[in-house]
Amino acid sequence: MLRSTMLAAARSQGVRRLVEANPLTRPVVERFVAGTDPVDAVRVTRTLREQGMHVTLDHLGEDTLDAQQAADTVRAYQEMLSVLAAEGLADRAEVSVKLSAVGQSLPTDGEKIALDNARLICEAAAAAGTTVTLDMEDHTTTDSTLAILRDLRVDFPWVGAVLQSYLHRTEQDCRDLATEGSRVRLCKGAYSEPASVAYQDRAEVDRSYVRCLKILMNGAGYPMVATHDPRMVSIAADLAARAGRGAGDFEYQMLYGIRPEEQKRIAAAGNKLRVYVAYGDEWYGYFMRRLAERPANLVFFLRSLVSQH
Repeated sequence: MLRSTMLAAARSQGVRRLVEANPLTRPVVERFVAGTDPVDAVRVTRTLREQGMHVTLDHLGEDTLDAQQAADTVRAYQEMLSVLAAEGLADRAEVSVKLSAVGQSLPTDGEKIALDNARLICEAAAAAGTTVTLDMEDHTTTDSTLAILRDLRVDFPWVGAVLQSYLHRTEQDCRDLATEGSRVRLCKGAYSEPASVAYQDRAEVDRSYVRCLKILMNGAGYPMVATHDPRMVSIAADLAARAGRGAGDFEYQMLYGIRPEEQKRIAAAGNKLRVYVAYGDEWYGYFMRRLAERPANLVFFLRSLVSQH
């Protein structure tokens, strides 16, 4: 119930105005968001690289209904990719893109606009010597996102996909994408979805995650294991070993600000660990989903607000 309430709040403009207007919110947001400026994102990327980690950068924004705003988002990614190349960080950092931020939600020709804009970002990534992963959003966008992925992979076969284990369809999507050269990030899912399309019980989501992970580990692609769950980290290591995968044949992914010591431990043990680093002004929806994912995050947020009074 609490998770559903928080996810509903993530899409509420009224709650958004209240949270953004509260001056006590910003210091807490900084735990999960690298900052609003690209300079902040580059600083965090450099620090994580020095700690032996890889990074995927998300310029925050979603559900864009303005074509100019979508174009501005593309330019932000192009500029970031240029900076990563100039700073010698492109060997450890890529970008993650929400298609709804680059036009997918536009009422006219949204899918085509998103494809064209995503292609521009992929061209910039190729020039920088790095890659792009297409983030997955709520289930209403899944078919469109996978269609855009297929089109992009004609010219950019390294474009990564994201699949969410709480959706009933995901096992089949894993089978379809576990192909040579394919990069797939498997996560549990962070949106409020109806029972008709998604598992509602946490244990069912976990079981689906393991089934999907088995498919990816035994496939010909490159699995990206996005989880903070110690049990899933352990299961992933076991499945990788059984599939004959070495440390460079798959990677773990975790969110910036969540279990940072565990991130360091995993990387120090010789594993590939990529940190999902979000930055930008449009932090509200992302921040609220982080609070909804784990009760500990919400407790941290509320305690921080109380301590700053």
